[in-house]
Amino acid sequence: MAIEDDVVTPGEVLGDATDLIAGKGAYVSPNGRKIHASLTGVRRLLPPPPSSTDARPTVEVVGSKSHGAVPEPGSIVIARVTKVMARMASADIMCVGTKSVKEKFTGTIRQQDVRATEIDKVDMYQSFRPGDIVRALVLSLGDARAYYLSTAKNELGVVSAQSIAGATMVPISWTEMKCPLTSQVEQRKVAKVD
Repeated sequence: MAIEDDVVTPGEVLGDATDLIAGKGAYVSPNGRKIHASLTGVRRLLPPPPSSTDARPTVEVVGSKSHGAVPEPGSIVIARVTKVMARMASADIMCVGTKSVKEKFTGTIRQQDVRATEIDKVDMYQSFRPGDIVRALVLSLGDARAYYLSTAKNELGVVSAQSIAGATMVPISWTEMKCPLTSQVEQRKVAKVD
C-alpha cells in the first residue's frame, strides 16, 4: 500500500476497499475490491469522523493545480521508444495531442498492436528502435506502470528516427526509412504522412 503524501496518477491502486473509503479523486474498481486514483495528485488519508460507525479511514487524492496533459483511452500521443523487446516496446509519452505532459507516463506497444494485418509476422526489432519518435493511440490504462499503445492505423507509427549515422531518416515506404547520408535503408513501422 502507498504511503501518505505519495504522488499518484490516474488508475493507480490506493488500497483495498475493505480497509479504506474512496474520497475525492478516488473511485472503487468495478469488482468492488480496490480503490484507484481518478486524477494525478497527492494521496491523503483522513481519519473517520468521530460520529461515524465505519472505522475505515477515507483515502483521497488532492490534485496539483498545474498538471500537464494526461493520456486517456482514445487520445493520440507522441512517445519516444526507450526499449524494444521480442514481444513489446516501451516508450515515454511526451505529448497528448498537442499538449506536452509534465509527469512521466510510460506506454507499452505490444506485438499485436503494432499493425492491423499479419499480426503474427510482426517483428518488434524491425518496427521500432530505441530513440524513435512514434505517434500512437492510447488503447487503455494497461497496468499501473504503463498505458497500452497502438500503432495499428496507417497514420500511426514512427514519425521520426535517427539512422546509425546520426541523421534524421526519411520514410520511403510504410515499412522502411532511409538515411539521407549513407542511403542505408532500415526497417520501421512508419506513420503515413499526409
